Amino acid sequence: MMGSRGSAGVGYLQGSHRRPDYDAAYRSFLTLAALDGLDGRVATEPGIASAFELALRVALERAYPDAAPECAAHLFLQRVLYRINRLKLFWYDDLESYDNERSVYLRGVRDRIEQRWQRWELDKLDSEALRRLDVSAALRERAAADVDPPVSATGRYFREEAGEAGYRKLLEIASLDGLVEASQLSRTLGGVSNDVHAVLTRLLLEEYGCGRLPRKHSSYFAMMLSDFGMDTTAEIYFESVPWEVLAAINHSFLLSERKRYFLRYVGGLLYTEISVPAAFCAYRDCAKRLGLAESAMAYWELHIKEDERHGRWMLNDIALPLARQYPAHAWELVLGYEQQRLFSERSGVAVAAAALEADGMTAAARQRVAGALA
Repeated sequence: MMGSRGSAGVGYLQGSHRRPDYDAAYRSFLTLAALDGLDGRVATEPGIASAFELALRVALERAYPDAAPECAAHLFLQRVLYRINRLKLFWYDDLESYDNERSVYLRGVRDRIEQRWQRWELDKLDSEALRRLDVSAALRERAAADVDPPVSATGRYFREEAGEAGYRKLLEIASLDGLVEASQLSRTLGGVSNDVHAVLTRLLLEEYGCGRLPRKHSSYFAMMLSDFGMDTTAEIYFESVPWEVLAAINHSFLLSERKRYFLRYVGGLLYTEISVPAAFCAYRDCAKRLGLAESAMAYWELHIKEDERHGRWMLNDIALPLARQYPAHAWELVLGYEQQRLFSERSGVAVAAAALEADGMTAAARQRVAGALA
């Protein structure tokens, strides 16, 4: 739900440096996004969005400087972007929630955030060097390395030290994506059929349990939450999700919705399917160490088993054929792969830091683990 209907709230500036009250500005945005006739109201009542617009302008400046970005600004921007992006999916909630699905104003907000954010993200990679790669060899080399990588600091933390509170925090954060898993993939499957399309469709069908709800992967995540005594309502733990995780979800929305970015999306999905088994082994091992029931780790076990096969499909039957079909743009597959690696590693560190805080470790232990994660 986007929020209650009515007039937009007011965001405030606070502190000596006039830092926006991002929480107030976010609530103001939710109210704006739920207004009847949003575009008309914004056009005839220019001041109705002024508080949100002020916070948006400041956040865009403070989230994407050359150095020392403001984390609160990142969180505000990614929350706003997520709330716009989720309108592309149907949530079986009030139909009125989608009245502004095609709002010109919301589209403009989305575009302003994405332009600054994506430029900032792309600056982290050497695109010119990627253009010069032998793409097929580069993808094979990366897949071989990432299918069984050395255990990361994040993985060691969950395997060896995370407690029940930390594991619960992991489930809270992961539920935002886990309960609607593969939704972005579904956005790429319209159009003509061919061998690549057929394999992507087979991948989606497996993720969706071939139409049987108990076998849908998100159902396994819901079972894992239930076994741990947690709420299975979609987005119920939204406030727990770090900006780094929201950014990864929003990035997937962007690439899956823009057909021009299809190769980047496939490259990112290749990294995900290749790397997930190793990452999820740490979460499963954490659950085992904590003595949890098999059902409390069912989602991890399922992906450890199935994504090894999905990774081979993505490489051999999707990415490499696309590289041959689009030789002038094949490098974008590697760009998508490398970007997803960055998003995943950054998200993993943020999740571990949140779990570390939830566990309430001693100051010395927190400093030691946080240093390893840095």
